[in-house]
Amino acid sequence: MPLMQINEVQKHFGGLRAVDKVSLDISEGELVGLIGPNGSGKTTLLNVLSGHLQASGGSVRFDGENVLGFKPAQLVCRGILRMFQMTRVFNRISAFDNLIVSGLAQGLSESESGKRAIELLEELTLTHVMYLDAGQLSGGQRKLLEFGACFMAKPRIALLDEPFAAVHPVMKETMSAFIKRRNEAGQTFILVSHDMPVVVDLCARSVCMNAGKVLADGPTDQVLHTSAVIEAYLGESDYEDQHA
Repeated sequence: MPLMQINEVQKHFGGLRAVDKVSLDISEGELVGLIGPNGSGKTTLLNVLSGHLQASGGSVRFDGENVLGFKPAQLVCRGILRMFQMTRVFNRISAFDNLIVSGLAQGLSESESGKRAIELLEELTLTHVMYLDAGQLSGGQRKLLEFGACFMAKPRIALLDEPFAAVHPVMKETMSAFIKRRNEAGQTFILVSHDMPVVVDLCARSVCMNAGKVLADGPTDQVLHTSAVIEAYLGESDYEDQHA
């Protein structure tokens, strides 16, 4: 049985069908790239899967349980963790305490949270700023911090929304290597990203969305060479010009 079964999920905003009957199965241990042009519905789908938006229809089964409509805190308790496109950290407390708060919220004890925070700060090369308020960190460091917060307690599935956007190449490499190590150890991911070289490097499978629908689903290299996917990224006229 797949870890997550997404069946004809819909999200409408008035007459706009931001997510239009999307169906996907995510197996345990997969690292699935979720790609598509801006406005294709990727972030909206993650918002539904993480409980930050209520779906207009469909179903989501996680480990066999129907979880569609659950609140974010309920989903976190089941191991569904989310990283946002716009960084969300507590700016007025230290980086270390940000991780402590996340660990406690995920059910770790204070001592477990402290030990795990130190490990993550070292792995993400943030030890030298651990006692600075998060608001004093660079944008890339804050993104690494939020990323680390998702892994205080091992998630069953991590939903990552543009983790590499506007991140220094060195920090991007740190995050990419972290994802690769965790995936090789069996961690499940859905990764939304416009960084195609990273998607190709990390994701054996990709799903492309456009206008709320799934255009293609399969091995990443095949998906990226599908005519419908190329057309969605380039636009119909550009695609026709290139193939005239």
